[in-house]
Amino acid sequence: MFLDDTIAAISTPVGEGGIGIVRMSGKDSLSIIEKVFKSYKGKNVKDMKSYTMMYGFIIDPNTDEKIDEVIISYMKAPNTYTREDIVEINCHGGVVAVKRILSLVLKNGARLAEPGEFTKRAFLNGRIDLSQAEAVIDLIRAKTSESMHIALEQSQGKLSQRIKDIMNRLLGILAHIEASVDFPEDDIENVVSSKIINDSNEIIKELEHLIKNAETGKILREGLNTSIVGKPNVGKSSLLNALLEEKRAIVTDIPGTTRDVIEEYINIRGIPVKIIDTAGIRETQDIVEKIGVEKSKEYIEKSDLIIFMIDSSRPLDDEDLEIIELIKNKKVIVVINKIDLPMELNLDIIKSNFNEENIVFASINTEKGVEDIKQKIEDFVFSGEVKSKDIFVTNVRHKDILFKAKESILKGIETIELGLPLDIASVEYKDAYLKLGEITGDTAAEDIIDRIFSDFCIGK
Repeated sequence: MFLDDTIAAISTPVGEGGIGIVRMSGKDSLSIIEKVFKSYKGKNVKDMKSYTMMYGFIIDPNTDEKIDEVIISYMKAPNTYTREDIVEINCHGGVVAVKRILSLVLKNGARLAEPGEFTKRAFLNGRIDLSQAEAVIDLIRAKTSESMHIALEQSQGKLSQRIKDIMNRLLGILAHIEASVDFPEDDIENVVSSKIINDSNEIIKELEHLIKNAETGKILREGLNTSIVGKPNVGKSSLLNALLEEKRAIVTDIPGTTRDVIEEYINIRGIPVKIIDTAGIRETQDIVEKIGVEKSKEYIEKSDLIIFMIDSSRPLDDEDLEIIELIKNKKVIVVINKIDLPMELNLDIIKSNFNEENIVFASINTEKGVEDIKQKIEDFVFSGEVKSKDIFVTNVRHKDILFKAKESILKGIETIELGLPLDIASVEYKDAYLKLGEITGDTAAEDIIDRIFSDFCIGK
């Protein structure tokens, strides 16, 4: 990548729309737009002030053909997204218009931007750090208001500030070690060792809290994989329809109606939930239904959460017991459905296999219990000490780094407690510092940075 050239890309989704935007970033942005733009009032684009707009036409300089009626906006470095001069061409939102305009600016000196290159330039030019850059793609991909809120906070540096604070405290520990090594005659090693251990334990507590929140963060970023399981005709599809608030799945009294899995994303109190209605699990000779049953078992293995549905009007049978065996080691919400009918179910077997707090009594056809199920899902995500206002680590890369940094600090403490020289312990503390720097980008290798930005869309 060359930061001294000018890049261009379409920044709006390709397709029909009210408006399309072609964006340029780089020192030649204004010179390029001057070649292809003619103001309606004959004004010179070189006279534009920062954060102003001008109305006119995109013109092919070789033929003088008018390409489209547009409004251009100009933002002068360094007060821009990339800290470079930026020009945006606001044209009509058809496929032909934006592609022709992009082609024209490329012919007149711009280079087609790589995926995520605008944000990468913002990072390389020091406007944002690496974790803030990663939050930009989370903002774009957010599935609920809660996941968008967390991504926005991270894009503004909430996680970065916490990481940088921990890194500064690690620098303090390294400074104490350096002082003890440089001035052995002052006999301060014992005092320094005690302080380092205390400070290290405080840092470990913070890292553990961030790691603990990472699972919730991952769910809020990627969605909670939730499978509705049970034997045929217990109300699985009815529950899916109730949660979606629409008739997505076919509901009949005929067992085995759902033969394949149905997947939908829904927003439950700010939590993106990938809900999967599975085929009823039972022994069957029907080849298609049998494939559906096998798929159901596969989804059970992949799921973060299982909603196990039971018909309260029928006693438990071998099919129910087989499902209990399949899911007993998973996170499970048990929904005892059809409570409007006479109870024939032996609750003792259910209570002996599942946490009583995770049992919901429901009549899905009358929507009784649906809100309770939503509450259980929310409780599962925001469990224990995890609160919705916490700092969330939403990225698997970050979680892995936090874990490795914690391991290095623990090794440093162990070295000190064994009575080994402090300068040996400093190796572990330096490693923890460098690891955490990979989150903010201060110490990240170039190949890691390239891989992160390759996941972005072109034009952002």
